[in-house]
Amino acid sequence: MPDYLKKSFFINSFIITIIFSLDRISKFYIILKSETNLSSSLFTSKFLNINLIWNEGIAFGLFSFNENYLYNLLTILIVIVIFIILIMIIKSEGFKRYALSMIFGGAVGNLYDRIFYSAVPDFIDFHIKDFHWFIFNVADIFITIGVIIMILSEFRGNKLKNEVL
Repeated sequence: MPDYLKKSFFINSFIITIIFSLDRISKFYIILKSETNLSSSLFTSKFLNINLIWNEGIAFGLFSFNENYLYNLLTILIVIVIFIILIMIIKSEGFKRYALSMIFGGAVGNLYDRIFYSAVPDFIDFHIKDFHWFIFNVADIFITIGVIIMILSEFRGNKLKNEVL
């Protein structure tokens, strides 16, 4: 049986599909609520606000550009990185593969928005008094979790290598 039809292929496809779907549903809901409320501020509490903003940059609004050619160049670079992640998913095993699948699912969700909206809707705003973290979305959560798992697996892998030596 070809590698791409193994059990791990279906598990990874399921992870990617669930993450993409959760991201799309949450963004659709927030955009719809924002349009019906005629306001980007949808919820406010002591530590969490739900405010819709349109992010034209990359992670957490970094590298936002007003120039179309820079935005398009950034989008092309993101497509290349997503393709590289896909290759890494195919070549990896275990938790690394699942972590890369989380990153891939979130990245594809945000790429979808970049292509169809020319910006990514971000809406989760954690804060403590006047200190606000970057506003993010569901895709960003899974990208971050995937990166953390990758980092931890590298530390674990390096620790095992050092123990063997």
